[in-house]
Amino acid sequence: MIEEKAVVVKTGEGVAWVQAGRKTACGGCALNKGCGVSVLERMFGDRMAILQVLDPLSTRPGDEVIIGIRESALVRGSVAVYIVPLLAMILFAMLGSVVAPHLGLSAETGSILAGALGFGAGFLWVSLFSRRIRRDSTYQPVILRVTESHPLPERYVPLTRI
Repeated sequence: MIEEKAVVVKTGEGVAWVQAGRKTACGGCALNKGCGVSVLERMFGDRMAILQVLDPLSTRPGDEVIIGIRESALVRGSVAVYIVPLLAMILFAMLGSVVAPHLGLSAETGSILAGALGFGAGFLWVSLFSRRIRRDSTYQPVILRVTESHPLPERYVPLTRI
């Protein structure tokens, strides 16, 4: 289980919206502030993310909590988002270079066109996959435990919109 600290900013029936800081690996890197990632981080600053998570503990706004997601769900989701479109593009491009001469096109043109089509097909698959898992609790972050409870002021406004 991958865990992260967050603060509950809003609650609903069985769910909560939590505010968690985005982290990079810059603190542990030997280059620290000398690479492109740190430049981007300085440009965009430390932004907070608001996430909807499952709330089996019935938390209240202001509670400091630990949220978690299963490693297997994170790996499967990452493969779906990053690998599938690239593999589809490569396979379609290879197929396009073989089929294109039979259609009166150059192998290069067929490869480019089919590769673009494959990339689009990969993203279409990702879209369908994400719709299918949207309600699957395996892929949803969940509140694991409450670490501290601090009621929020009534007029609390999170750093980013919910």
